[in-house]
Amino acid sequence: MTNVTIIFDDNKKITVPLGTKYIDISRYSHYKDTVIGVKRNNEILALDEAPKQNETIEFFDVNSLEGAKMYKAAIKFIFEVALKTVFKEADIHFLHSVPGGMLGDIKYPEILTNEDISKIKNEMAKIIDADYPFIKYNILKKEVQAFYENMNYNEKASNLKSCDNIVTIYKLKDYLNYFYVALPYSTKYIRSFALKYLQNNKIVILYPSNLTNGKLPEYIHHENIIKSFYEGRAWLKRLNTPYLADLNELITNYKIKDFIESCELAFNDQIKKACEEIIRNKDKRFIMLAGPSSSGKTTTTRVLAAYFRSIGYEPICISTDDYFVERENTPKDEHGEYDFECLNAIDIKLLNDELISLLKGEEVNVPTFNFITGKKEFHNNLIKLKENSIILIEGLHALNDDLTPYIDNRYKYKIYLSPFIPLNIDRHNYISTLDLRLIRRIIRDSRTRGHDVSNTIKTWQSVRNGEEKYIFPYTHQANTIINTALPYEVGVLKVYAEPLLLSVDTDSKYYEEARRLLKFLQSFYPISSEYVSENSILREFIGGRND
Repeated sequence: MTNVTIIFDDNKKITVPLGTKYIDISRYSHYKDTVIGVKRNNEILALDEAPKQNETIEFFDVNSLEGAKMYKAAIKFIFEVALKTVFKEADIHFLHSVPGGMLGDIKYPEILTNEDISKIKNEMAKIIDADYPFIKYNILKKEVQAFYENMNYNEKASNLKSCDNIVTIYKLKDYLNYFYVALPYSTKYIRSFALKYLQNNKIVILYPSNLTNGKLPEYIHHENIIKSFYEGRAWLKRLNTPYLADLNELITNYKIKDFIESCELAFNDQIKKACEEIIRNKDKRFIMLAGPSSSGKTTTTRVLAAYFRSIGYEPICISTDDYFVERENTPKDEHGEYDFECLNAIDIKLLNDELISLLKGEEVNVPTFNFITGKKEFHNNLIKLKENSIILIEGLHALNDDLTPYIDNRYKYKIYLSPFIPLNIDRHNYISTLDLRLIRRIIRDSRTRGHDVSNTIKTWQSVRNGEEKYIFPYTHQANTIINTALPYEVGVLKVYAEPLLLSVDTDSKYYEEARRLLKFLQSFYPISSEYVSENSILREFIGGRND
């Protein structure tokens, strides 16, 4: 055979000489200017490989789930190399995601200036323009561990203990590093980025993704989110558990039970502080709670209500899901499908009429939405505000004032819920909030809805699109943030998630994403759920709570 026939995902067919690399084949596809990677049989391949026979392949760019993660890993590596090129003694600790980018701490003896940041940015541009390859190496684990120990990256070396005997690392210029996803072919495919310097060696790196339609997002400062993360990180440092390696050591030394109890107490302390702040302001009658999917809204609302009840208040919980308009009146999206996530899917008039009636001291009959019939039902669920009553309103749009336009803001206290795990895998890899929420959702969907992993991953993008439209633009309006992550939880989730992820067949479009999540979980030691209290927020996902 001297030629091979290649079929693209849009059914375009070409014939190329045997030995032609995927990177060269990509020039015949509609991804020729934006390609990040290629998949065959749902498995990501290196672009410098070549097909050995006739095959069907799929190129992808930053607008895909896989491409966005590869782009992010590449920009992290480019920043690290640029930083160390400009400032030899410097290092970067990537801490966590923020809307549109990621937050990092530059470790350097001096405080950098805006001019210094410009130098780093210019060096990044040079690296990208030079089209340096990301060279992939498969190396014996013990050799990689020795390399990291020599670099004093001890947490990285420790994380490899539970990994396969062969470890994949990448080289850029003279620097080596380990990532949890594949990297692109070369630096030239990283076309856009931005640096936002927060001073005191804190920086946010912005990059395009599938959530921004491949465009570079504008930076919006979310002080509450960043503050919440640093508070959690400082708490973990006091417990001498900043990295995954420290958590794994607690497990092997039979000290994990005490750590779990500490995490649960810290979560409850957040609830207490939020309630105390609300109580200090006597006008606050409506507590508005919003958070993205799998952020633990149900449990957090229940715990808040329990705390208010314990100090003599009468909490009334209202879910905006019970105020959906009748199914036939639900707006439709551009594809003609019901759009249950848009604001107009809520019967705003009824909700506000009832809230105003409550403020007037009147009694109202709160509906229950029947998701089978698609209609609101009224079952004599009568409520009336007492002097010690407080209403908790939980829903996707709760932070948006357009949900409650007739309620004065002085009566509202807004809480944003999201799981920000301050525990880092290592100095260059953190636990993604998106990955944590997706794993939570995979487990809960399987347990409560009978959905397989592929189905959950398939719907994840549309869920994320709704969050980008209807939640994240309003998070800066929140009075406070409650971090609903438990630093130990990935070890518990691993026990439930791994069998589900392993069940994804190679013929599934989402096989590669399942493999990526399995690789991510590999370094976490498993934790038995027997130590998780029945009232823990984690029970919302793994089950076992006594309601």
